[in-house]
Amino acid sequence: MTDDRRAKTRAHWLETMAAHRKDPDGPGSEDYWSPALDTASRDELRAIQNAKIKAVTPFLYENSPFYRRRFDGLGLVPSDIQSVEDLVKWPVVDKSEMMEDAVANPPNGTYSTMDDGLWSRRGWMMFSSSGSTGVARVFRYSQIDRELWSWANARAMHAMGMRPSDTAFVCSGYGPHVFAWGVQFALARMNIAAIPGGGMDSQARAGIVDRFKPTVLICTPSYALHLGRVMEDKGLDPKASSIRLLFVGGEPASGITNTRARLETLWAARLVEFYGCTEAAPHAGGYSCSHSAIDPAEITAHLMEDLQVWELVGDQGHQPVATGERGLTVCTNLNSESSPQLRFLVGDYTRFDPTPCGCGRGHVRALGAFAGRADDLINLRGIKMYPVQLEQAVRAVPGIGDEYEIVITTNEDGLDVMTARVEHAGSDPAAGIAQSVRDEIRSRCEVRASVEVLEPDTLEKTEFKAKRVRDLR
Repeated sequence: MTDDRRAKTRAHWLETMAAHRKDPDGPGSEDYWSPALDTASRDELRAIQNAKIKAVTPFLYENSPFYRRRFDGLGLVPSDIQSVEDLVKWPVVDKSEMMEDAVANPPNGTYSTMDDGLWSRRGWMMFSSSGSTGVARVFRYSQIDRELWSWANARAMHAMGMRPSDTAFVCSGYGPHVFAWGVQFALARMNIAAIPGGGMDSQARAGIVDRFKPTVLICTPSYALHLGRVMEDKGLDPKASSIRLLFVGGEPASGITNTRARLETLWAARLVEFYGCTEAAPHAGGYSCSHSAIDPAEITAHLMEDLQVWELVGDQGHQPVATGERGLTVCTNLNSESSPQLRFLVGDYTRFDPTPCGCGRGHVRALGAFAGRADDLINLRGIKMYPVQLEQAVRAVPGIGDEYEIVITTNEDGLDVMTARVEHAGSDPAAGIAQSVRDEIRSRCEVRASVEVLEPDTLEKTEFKAKRVRDLR
């Protein structure tokens, strides 16, 4: 195919995305950044998705060797996938395929539509996947992506209740991770003042909260817990601070009842979160709205369906599940020049509810938010569990510190065993605390675990994604 043809196909894709952006320069109302899109009907959302799918398939075929090989291998052409209903013809793409492509085509792989020429003309920033296994997948995004990304995040953050009267404190090291950078550019679009906290230690950050009175704290859930404790050690009360919103990402939080309760109690603030991934949803794929926690027993998160198609599939065979059934998240990203993706397996378990939300949005909601990635499944002597189940168990024991870790090893008899290492500062005997943790793990995960009770501040703390499970088998 000629360069001219590829340029025309790219231009048509960009025009299609631009045609479906409403209120790009500021909020259209008090409740909605983009009233026309945020309150669109199911039929309107489907029409937008279909228009974008029709434009993106030839763009992917002509600009991504990875996609072209996959189309050819499946015996498909772009005109075979023209609507949401046609997506079932395309088997889901999982990260292992991208890993293999990155190894075979270093350093960037061929799954992106960003080539070296485009990168030199309007490259913006390179990010990499933050998964704990396999080869890191890098993604080079363009200046057009930055603009699309900041707009999508602003819509989501407006839904959370963030306004120009707020001051946001961004506690991140600003590495190659999508969360903090996307939020930073969205804050600028929203005219919300930001205090960058990169490079500061926790003592300095606690001082920032006390002195400059930010109203929104932006970080991982683990770090929000740690910073609150640092403030307490300094004689400051997080509950009495200026923080009204805990805006978290990078780890599950809102869908883990005990973790959410611990955070909101510590700070006397409302917890909101982003959900997404570097590969297919670098902006806010999922986000909290004003009604996300109306019922504490059923936390929800919206998915922005005019920008992406979200599906749930079974963990065996990856076939679509019925509405209301639990499945793994799959994303078709329709909001990127550099990384549109067809049916990428993000891989978190949830259930979808397409009925309208009390906030007025008709975009599908994830019931219980997102709290268990399939890649994280633990198999211990045939008993299967997820890290979030262990987190619920540990957090259920009163007095347990914020940090903990789960260590899995093989003993001298060849038996796989689990040890929970927890911190506790109370006067209760360690034996009693250990028994309580054992009982909670046994009740929730149906597995026997040893428990070590440690002094406070024994375990490492991090502002990035916490690695709480160490599998040493």
